[in-house]
Amino acid sequence: MSNVELKLSRLNRIYRPSEPLDGKIIIKSSSSISHNGVFLNVNGSVNLQIRGGSAGVIESFYGVLKPITIVKKRIEVRASGKIGSGTTEIPFSVKLRQPGEDNSERYYETFHGANVSTQYLVTVDIMRGYLHKSLSATVEFILEIDKADLPERPIAPEMVIFYITQDTQRHPLLPELKTGGFRVTGRMSTHCSLLDPISGELTIEASAVPISSIDIHLLRVESVLLGEKIVTETSLIQTTQAWNISHNIADGDVCRNMTLPIHVILPRLMTCPTIFAGPFSVEFKVTITISFQSEVCKLYTKSDPTTPRLWLAMETLPLELVRTK
Repeated sequence: MSNVELKLSRLNRIYRPSEPLDGKIIIKSSSSISHNGVFLNVNGSVNLQIRGGSAGVIESFYGVLKPITIVKKRIEVRASGKIGSGTTEIPFSVKLRQPGEDNSERYYETFHGANVSTQYLVTVDIMRGYLHKSLSATVEFILEIDKADLPERPIAPEMVIFYITQDTQRHPLLPELKTGGFRVTGRMSTHCSLLDPISGELTIEASAVPISSIDIHLLRVESVLLGEKIVTETSLIQTTQAWNISHNIADGDVCRNMTLPIHVILPRLMTCPTIFAGPFSVEFKVTITISFQSEVCKLYTKSDPTTPRLWLAMETLPLELVRTK
């Protein structure tokens, strides 16, 4: 019985293009095995796809598009020979970018999206000939932009002031809100470092209908070039509650003129620096949703929280994400 595993030198598996990808290959075998070489493969690519829900009938037939290759290396770690019984460790070190190599534009950060996914994998293959099954193991590592390519100065978050009233909505609200009035003011950072949370605050100045919850939705906007057409889809990444009815047991409503903080932590693999590349782009948005207490909403318990409804008031702000030192 034999098995192989890959163990990277860093527990967080985060590396940069100019840094060596270090680790070791661990082989455990109950008896000695012969092999035709131990090879290490490093592959990075941008995988693009178009789903039927975000494109027309013709476009949906294309499905998965041809991946964009970022890096592809194959290295012989050990020549043909034998590996003894027990545990054998073989160290390795691979440079993704050679010194002086100017291809910084090709290295995109690791990102797991709905239609755009950038992934970096390291695989070990122990070739054992025709009579024996080869041994293989794969590990994903996370790539971030080189520190030398990052801005020297810290990027201060840009605060944008927003207003949410019945007049700012592109869809009708509950009739009670039209007659009784509704107004929310606030501010939020829209130019943020990936290392920092999205911050801000909001105040419910007036609302004729009790509020059941205030939610902050983080959205990704992925665009893929298909021929001469750009197919764009917006999808939900995560939802953070700024306020919920359970926070106020006394009257089940949020206090008026009370400032509520906005604090949204960005998920690592589902966010990346905002990208505008030729074949694709990845952008982000934040939607603030005010949910009112209404009997009508009980009929749509499974509805999309970002879909306009009578009992929802929303404000969407563009969000630019950057990597900082």
